Amino acid sequence: MDLSHIPLRIPEPASGPGVRTHRRSLPLRVGTRKSPLALVQTRMFLARLSGFCPILRDMNAFEEHRIETTGDLVQDRQLSEIGGKGLFAKEIHEALADGRIDFAVHSLKDLETALPPGIVLACTMTREDARDALILPRGAAVDPAEPYACLPKGARIGCSSVRRQAQMLHARPDLRFGPLRGNVQTRLAKLNADACDATLLALAGLRRLGLAEQASLVLDPELMVPSAGQGIVGVTVRADDGELLELLAAIEDREARAVSGAERALLHALDGSCRTPIGGHARLTADGRLHLTGLVAREDGSFLSKRHESCDVRDAERLGREMGEALRRDSPADIFAA
Repeated sequence: MDLSHIPLRIPEPASGPGVRTHRRSLPLRVGTRKSPLALVQTRMFLARLSGFCPILRDMNAFEEHRIETTGDLVQDRQLSEIGGKGLFAKEIHEALADGRIDFAVHSLKDLETALPPGIVLACTMTREDARDALILPRGAAVDPAEPYACLPKGARIGCSSVRRQAQMLHARPDLRFGPLRGNVQTRLAKLNADACDATLLALAGLRRLGLAEQASLVLDPELMVPSAGQGIVGVTVRADDGELLELLAAIEDREARAVSGAERALLHALDGSCRTPIGGHARLTADGRLHLTGLVAREDGSFLSKRHESCDVRDAERLGREMGEALRRDSPADIFAA
């Protein structure tokens, strides 16, 4: 590989006439949450980066910095109760802004649409399956034609997502919901310990952890509209770090950027609080157009509005913004109360 075309300045083993002076010191410090899924996703990203620039792998050029976030620390309450957006990113943003890390790896669905000044989304990685999965105790029977019929009347659903709760309650008002926090393995263990009758998890996380067989039923994204950015890994850097920005742009997945751009523009236009159930799912169709589904609901499922539209992929963010504005106009004002 011709390293002269790689913007990252890498130390060379010798000096002499004509040898460039390099400003970037190694190792590169990557910020990540401590959960098993976050670490898997971070190492997946580093493997992709090393595959593009093998010399980084050969030089042991990366150093993980595991950062505990507010969302990780508070486990006894709903996410909507502990306030604000970006509960799984605030402390990571601070480490990046302070120069303690060089870039950070996030589940894009956990990343707020308006990033702190000086921090930008530099790269989006290839999307894993964006759908949600219904998880039942081992041996429970399911019918794909009637996804929620397997749940008994008044079933207890362990779920900390108001988006999932609102959509299920819209279909089954008899269901009861309670918080179920923790990493994927912790939530699966609580289900098997009879803490609840069912739960929901992102299929992407299960697949990345090698736990896809735990999914009792994968839900159609039109039935259970996913969270904006679900299944996509995003990487943030400081806005003035031109070297990393250029390097990361070279490994970005363009389809992931397009679909996440539409979904995040939808979310930004709606500007709901963390208590607002909002869903957004974009995909590219066979003819190369972008199809977007957007959803807004009331937390108790008593109101739900859904829209579907398509556009040229170059207009992804415009479509997301306009759909979000339309959904907001057509929804009761109390849904967006802080």
